Amino acid sequence: MKISLEGISRLFDGTVPAVDDVSLEIGSGRLVALLGPSGSGKTTILRMVAGLDFPDRGTIRFGAEDATTIPVARRGVGFVFQHYALFPHMTLAENIAFGMEALTPKRTKAAIAARVAELLGLVRLAGLGDRFPAQISGGQRQRVALARALAVEPRVLLLDEPFGALDAAVRRDLRRWLREIHDELGITTLFVTHDQEEALDLADEVVILQAGRIVQAGTPAEVTRRPGSPFVLEFLGDANRFEVVVEGGGARFGSARLAVSGVPDGRAILYARPRDLAWATGGEGVSARIQRVLDRPDSRRLVAVTPDGLAVELDAPPEAPVRPGEEGVLAALRWQVFPA
Repeated sequence: MKISLEGISRLFDGTVPAVDDVSLEIGSGRLVALLGPSGSGKTTILRMVAGLDFPDRGTIRFGAEDATTIPVARRGVGFVFQHYALFPHMTLAENIAFGMEALTPKRTKAAIAARVAELLGLVRLAGLGDRFPAQISGGQRQRVALARALAVEPRVLLLDEPFGALDAAVRRDLRRWLREIHDELGITTLFVTHDQEEALDLADEVVILQAGRIVQAGTPAEVTRRPGSPFVLEFLGDANRFEVVVEGGGARFGSARLAVSGVPDGRAILYARPRDLAWATGGEGVSARIQRVLDRPDSRRLVAVTPDGLAVELDAPPEAPVRPGEEGVLAALRWQVFPA
């Protein structure tokens, strides 16, 4: 099921744009992430797709059908919330069956029981249908919430911060599992997150929002390798900022001259992620002194300070023999420059 958003806007209090003229096409069977800081409009968009809220302007289409004003009960969407929203007094099987019991035409008890057993197996909880939500872990509850959303055989699956209430290790496991489920079922899926790693790991396409507008959309490789603005670059991960002057297709980076394309001459900002810088005891680059060394399982994060007091973070191999107080240069391996 293809979803099309055509110039949708949503005003709060009649004047404040929560979503401002957003157009987006979500291909059938695709898994798309809405990513952005708090207040960027991502949850409002999800609620309008679900039919829990309605745009003040614009059109929402499910395939060729105008779904803009269709109520939530008739949209054929499955919704998974951050905090599970399971009924605590019902067993897991009863929670999953709840939506099916309200369907028209009604299914037989045998058909519902068979579907519940099928879904419990799909979400790797076979044999646990008689337990109550309080008797299982948070990760397992989120699997039940997904099974309940899938029980009504939705045309579209919507997830609102689905792993936000879980710890990091459980989130990683559930991300891999959700991607496997999506590939198996092929349901068009739209999910909201503020977690960059989650969006990049899961999605076919990432849509980045700022102040109610789409600022960039593309595959995870496109938005990470070719960010279209300083906002996108900084939002998607740590980045060091260096003030430079572009002249004749190049910028001076300490004693090195770096090639720059597509940026007019004048003041600019050079961005380099910690992995895009290297530490050397000599050669061309920006002079610096190591202030701190932070050891991590697979690398060492170096905090260096330049002569003008700029703190810079960079990554080094775990075996790198670097000590606080050591002097050397920062060499740029990769960089991106935007006009100041």
